[in-house]
Amino acid sequence: MAEPRPQPPIARLPTLTEVVMEGHAAGPAPAPAAAVTPAPAPAPEVDEARIVDAVMAGLQTRIDLMVEYRLREALAPLLARAADAIVHDARDELAHTLRDVVARAVSQELARRRGTR
Repeated sequence: MAEPRPQPPIARLPTLTEVVMEGHAAGPAPAPAAAVTPAPAPAPEVDEARIVDAVMAGLQTRIDLMVEYRLREALAPLLARAADAIVHDARDELAHTLRDVVARAVSQELARRRGTR
């Protein structure tokens, strides 16, 4: 069997308060290597044209929707009036044509009846 190691001479053990006080006197403990953050990378150059393109691409959908909404809002009353005018004109034309057709049919029927007497 191996011989036991010699014991160091018994010295006075420090109290917890003494250990904590020594730690504060030495300053803050160095941060572990994993906690050290690397220096930030230098900022890339600003390309104004790319930023404008990106902003415009992001806004294009909103702009399209807004323009479509405004056009519909502005054109709806105009188109309704135009449709009403077209329907009115079509009814007038149909009525005129129907009168002509009925008048011709009546004339033909009267002429036929006169010829058979």
